[in-house]
This record gives sequence, structure tokens and C-alpha cells, in this order.
Amino acid sequence: MLTEDYYYKPLNPELKANIEEIKRISGGSSDLLVNEFVTGGIKCALLCCEGMLSTSTITELILRPITQIPAMEDSHRLFAHIQNNMLLSVDRTDAKNYGDLFRTLNSGFAVLIAQGINKALAFGVQGYAVRGIDEPSGEANIMGAHEGFVEVVRTNMSLIRRRLKSPFLVMELFIKGDKSHTDMCLCYMQDRVPKKLLEEIKNSLDKMELESILSTGYVRPFMESRSFEIFNSTGTTERPDVLCSKLIEGRVAVLIDGVPFAIIIPRLFCESFQTLDDYAFMPCYSTFIRWIKYGAFIVSVILPALYVAIAEYNPELLNSTLLMILVESEKNAPLSLFAETMGVLLMYEVIREAGIRLPKPVGGAVSIVSGLIIGDAAVSSGLISTPLLTITALAVISGYVVPELNPAVTLLRFAFLISGSTLGLFGISLLACAVLVNICSTEDYGFPYTAPISPFKPKGMRDTAVRTGFRKMQSGGFTVEEYHE
Repeated sequence: MLTEDYYYKPLNPELKANIEEIKRISGGSSDLLVNEFVTGGIKCALLCCEGMLSTSTITELILRPITQIPAMEDSHRLFAHIQNNMLLSVDRTDAKNYGDLFRTLNSGFAVLIAQGINKALAFGVQGYAVRGIDEPSGEANIMGAHEGFVEVVRTNMSLIRRRLKSPFLVMELFIKGDKSHTDMCLCYMQDRVPKKLLEEIKNSLDKMELESILSTGYVRPFMESRSFEIFNSTGTTERPDVLCSKLIEGRVAVLIDGVPFAIIIPRLFCESFQTLDDYAFMPCYSTFIRWIKYGAFIVSVILPALYVAIAEYNPELLNSTLLMILVESEKNAPLSLFAETMGVLLMYEVIREAGIRLPKPVGGAVSIVSGLIIGDAAVSSGLISTPLLTITALAVISGYVVPELNPAVTLLRFAFLISGSTLGLFGISLLACAVLVNICSTEDYGFPYTAPISPFKPKGMRDTAVRTGFRKMQSGGFTVEEYHE
């Protein structure tokens, strides 16, 4: 049985034995291509992984030059000649064990091994199929750039470098995942990032021992506090321009190969209500839109709970007209107000999940069934009241205004509904205090999640409560280090 011991096993100087060992480790995989040839009077073999490299690139840069090498005394002279006198590829490395050999081979490198030397030369000739740079699907904007991250980490690095040409921008590549050997990149501005923050993030990454890393959800728990957090204290973005703005503020970003999202550390609560378009419009309009988002967040969380609590425990808070409308709509409903609201919210989550997971050609059928059949029929039959359906739809739509917080908002909406139906307005107030305490106590690496509101930073409020003009903001931009406790 093959074990992980092969990873640090040195290469065999015998070419035949080396090729046999490589085939044994790979299990005779069909996409492993082994091309044996003679160059400079030395028996060699060029290894590559089918579908991972560009045929035209390897032909022009590797095959033609390497087969025209004059006679050499031994393989050591051959490799020295290739390394010192031939360029072949701008991305070059070597491998002295089978772990490094397979990591480079499976990353789209062409690997050269030769008779009589226990070292391999690897040349970057990647040419695998990738998705083109396109507009981000979840962070649309009007006035900003329409470029988003893709799945290839080196392409994402170039998107950042193109916007931040400063030599202080540092990108550190490293590998994580015992099985996947995933390329990851740590990005930061060395003149802005707090040294302690950078050291602690690196320590957290060193403690991460995973077999594979396939999404940001594999990494974020290691970057966050172990205590219970309602909202994630790390953020994600698929926009290079947003990431660059955070790096300038002194944040640290983590890029993962195969994932078109970057992780931002640390993340502030107020940033969930900010978009790139806020800085493209007039400050007064941006402030207006920002306060609409604050209001939509509150409405999304507590509106269904308020409706149930007031209708069941404090109907005197409603004026006579609203009260009569409520009584008239609910008198024929077979279920309690709480059961109706809970059922509608759960049905919405089912419809939303079905719309996401279904193939796009079938997705339209979900809208037809949910809107015409379920919604209209449920109201017409008296199973669900019209005011309740309106309140629920308003709360759900308001949650879309802040998509970064939508998972937490969905859970809080159910929690507030249960507390409101059980204890009325007192239960809503009690749960609101508990949520506020949790948010204020959330911090990562010493940076409070609720800054600059708590602890209060007057300078930070220029881009939180309102959106101040750039003439005032340029007089002293803040960095994340100011929020450190």
C-alpha cells in the first residue's frame, strides 16, 4: 500500500529505476506522459501531465532547444549547461525528492530527469483550461471596474499587482493540504500591516493541517476566534479593487488556488454596508444609500418578529385601521400567526435553495411554481394572510441588500421570530441585547469587529455613519492599526 513516505524520498540516479518508481507512485495514471530521448549523449526523460500544459509552448521553448544540446561529459554537466546557458522558461525550479517532483508535475510543469543524477529540472509551461476574467457575480457595481478574481491564483496575483505597483506589496506563495498541495498566497503591504498581526496570521496558517483546501470555508475557521461568533470576523471578496483598498488600510489577504474569492483579515462589521460605488457618487447620495442599507438590515432581521409580537401581545400599538385589516385577514387562517410566519420563511428558504441548485434552464420553473401556484393559491385559499406574506417578502428582500451578512441574517430572523412569539417585545429586546453583546465582543488578533463605533474612533466615523468627501478624507486616511486594542 502506498503511503506518504514517498514525499521525502530522494530521486534515484538510475533513469530506468527512477521512471519505474514514478509510475509506481502514480499508480500508472493515464495522464502521466513519459518521453524518453537522448540529448548531449545522455539518456533523459521529459515528464508532463496531459492537459496541464501548452503543446505549442513546450515545443518552442523546451523540446527544440533541449534536443540540440551538444555532447556532454555527464548528466551533471548537462544540467549545469541547461541551468546556466539556456533560459527555456522564466518559471524554473528543481526537485530533489518525489514529493517536489509530483507537485511541480501536477502544477503544469515539464520535468526533466536524466541518467546518473538524482535531481530533476522543472520548467513552467502551463496551458490548462481556465475561466476568463469576467465581472464578479456577487459584487456588482455601476461605476467601478468589471473585473473579478478567477480560479488561478497567479492570475489573481497579477490583477492585484496591476493595481498596486508599489514595491511594498508583498505576495508570499506557500503550499497547504497534505493531499491537494494547494497553492496559497499571503498578500500585504509591508509598510502598512502591523507586524504582530502578520506574525499571528502566519502562526494560524502554520497550525492548519488539512488534507485538502477546496474553498475559503476550509481556511476561515483557522483565521477566526474559537469563541461563538454570530457574524464572520473575516471577510471575502471577488473584486481585486476592493482587496487593494483593504491592503492599503493594513489588512492581510489570503488567495487560494482554485477559488475566485480572497479572504480579508481582519473584517469590520461596518464594511458589510460599504460598496465601491459609494466612492463614485456624491457623498450626500452615498450617505443616503448607506443609511438605507442600515435600515434594510434591521428590517430584515426583526420585521417578522415584530409583526408576530405586536399582533399577539400588544395589538394596542396598532391604529384602528391596521388592527381591523389584521383581524379580517387572520380570522379565517387555520394556523397560528407564529406557525404561518415560520412556514412562509421556511418555504422561502426551500425555494431559494432549489433555485440555486437547479440547472439554469429549469430555474425559471421554480419562480413560476413559487410565485403563481404556492403564493397566489395559499393567499386565495386563506391558508396564509396577505399582510403576513407582505411582511415576510419585505424582510426577505431587505436581506439581499447586505449579501455578505445574509447567512447570519437568515438565522437571526428565525431566532427573533421564536423569541418574539414566546415573550413578545420583551423577548425581542432581550435577544437584541444578546446579539449586540456578541458583536461587540467579537475580535480577531486584537482588532474589534465593531470598530470604529466601539471602541469609538471619530476619524473612522467619516466613512461609517456618513461618507465624507475625498478632500477631507485625504488629509489623514486611517489604517487598521488604529483599531488595535
